[in-house]
Amino acid sequence: MESPIQQYLEELLAEVQDLGSGAPYNVHPAGREPRPGDFGICLATVDGRVYSVGVADQEFSIQSISKPFSYGLALADYGFEAVDEKVDVEPSGDPFNQISLAQDTGRPANSMVNAGALAVAGMIRGGGGKSAVRRIVDTYSRSAGRKLSSSRSVFDVEIRQSDRNHALTYLLSSVGIIENDPTRALEVYLRQCAVQVSCRDLALMAATLANGGSQPLTGEQVFEIDVVERVLSVMMTSGMYDDAGAWVSSVGMPAKSGVGGGTLAVLPGQAGLAVFSPPLDGHGNSVRGLETCRRLSTDMEMHFVRSARSGRSAVQSTREISELPSRVRRTVEEAEVLEQHAHRARIVEVTGDLFFAGTESLVRAVSELDDSVGFVVLDLRQVYDAGQLARQMITGLRRQLAAAGRELVLVTGDDAPAVTAMDDDGPSGSPVTVYRGLGEAVEHCEDALLERYGDLPTATERVPVIDSPALALLPEADRQRLAELMERRFHEDGDVIRRVGQRFGGVHFIVAGRINTIATDPGGERVRLNTLGAGMSFGELALGTSDRQETTEKAVGDVELMVLTPEAIESLESEDPDLALQLWRALTRDAYTLVDRYLREAAVRLTY
Repeated sequence: MESPIQQYLEELLAEVQDLGSGAPYNVHPAGREPRPGDFGICLATVDGRVYSVGVADQEFSIQSISKPFSYGLALADYGFEAVDEKVDVEPSGDPFNQISLAQDTGRPANSMVNAGALAVAGMIRGGGGKSAVRRIVDTYSRSAGRKLSSSRSVFDVEIRQSDRNHALTYLLSSVGIIENDPTRALEVYLRQCAVQVSCRDLALMAATLANGGSQPLTGEQVFEIDVVERVLSVMMTSGMYDDAGAWVSSVGMPAKSGVGGGTLAVLPGQAGLAVFSPPLDGHGNSVRGLETCRRLSTDMEMHFVRSARSGRSAVQSTREISELPSRVRRTVEEAEVLEQHAHRARIVEVTGDLFFAGTESLVRAVSELDDSVGFVVLDLRQVYDAGQLARQMITGLRRQLAAAGRELVLVTGDDAPAVTAMDDDGPSGSPVTVYRGLGEAVEHCEDALLERYGDLPTATERVPVIDSPALALLPEADRQRLAELMERRFHEDGDVIRRVGQRFGGVHFIVAGRINTIATDPGGERVRLNTLGAGMSFGELALGTSDRQETTEKAVGDVELMVLTPEAIESLESEDPDLALQLWRALTRDAYTLVDRYLREAAVRLTY
């Protein structure tokens, strides 16, 4: 099933594609003119999932998006104090190519403007048999998770058009910020700007920063966390140049743009975002890139203020319902059907808060379920808060599932999170199914599986006592003889048929309807142990507990019983001891089977 997040990105691409303002960067090699209509969006999570739409794999020049990664390399090489002596960390409020340095120190305002990036390029040295440029490209490659390269043709064009950068470089050299050959520093800078990347590469590079410096696909620690902390801090205040204030207010993610048409944004701890679209605005930022990031920040709740609340939201587990069976005592035939088809119903357990990260992991887990899964139970009992994104995405999942003849079931516990506020009708024509307890949700799925795949009696049908599974091994004549000794009884919904502490009241065979078995837990709360249906029996276990009833049996709807009373049993033992012995053997065998099953299920039932 296609992820609602993927669907959202496809819709977003189509909507933002119509923006026609802006013009591409006019410095490029002959024959490599950018196409204004090119547009791609990629979103990469910190665990390596990449969502992409549009021209996500088309390569273009990284340009100024290189600055944060070279800054991180310089910090790793020299340490914070040495780099701070060359480049400040203050937002400038000026355009990216402004020729201005601090009057007292000569330092550029930050590493995101051209002057600061040139100062950083002047610091990076070769080592280990690699040139400075090779070390820079290697760092970018490790962040992207694949080998990148710098375009010689792009560099040749750029250096012929770099009078302003030449001026900045020699100005930095004149005040001692660049201590070595200024031309070399300029060449290193332009070579890093000419590195060719795709939108997917940038998304994974952003995700590497979001992941504390660890590349999501390879697991390699490209940067240490203190370096990432500094890089993202400067990106947040200065990455979008003289548009930084509006960016922080409306988008709220550390970001960097490039005149090649790329835009990179980082949601720390959660995801990296990249957009490619060549037309630029007056600040040198991609027009579609800005709008895409603004829309994503709002719709996906990716602003740092909202995302900071997400904690460690995650899908904890997905499992078949057979691992957490309901409290309904199933017949042998029903149990066989459920065993065969249990894989068609799965439980997805989610914890934490449902903002971007938690919602994405939830949506991914459901979207990746096999198409054979017809029932999806979302266990949200440990979800503490949920944003609008979660409600929208879960609604989208329900609609997609319903359109395919599948069902979404929510479990919310006593304190239902806001995510359950979904009452619109989808393709199925009915609202989402919500239960407070997991046991009830599993029971719902079991009943649905039995109805869909099992040609078996339902709770509304009658099972004559002579067809009771407990008596199945007895000859038909003996079953008829026992039926003649029984009393027929009827109960209405809510009637208490047997109460805790009552003396043995006979063996009750359920002909029609359902019975809830209720007990008291250690805290004094009444809890449902199981539900019995037509063809099942109860009451015989009281003989093993000092002839006292240990549970309460309560009617669910109208119930019809056949009861072998204590008096009838006493008469049978006196008049036909052989049949009485066969009866007790049959009941003992049935009880042993049930006890064995209860012991195997008790541990998992404690969880709900």
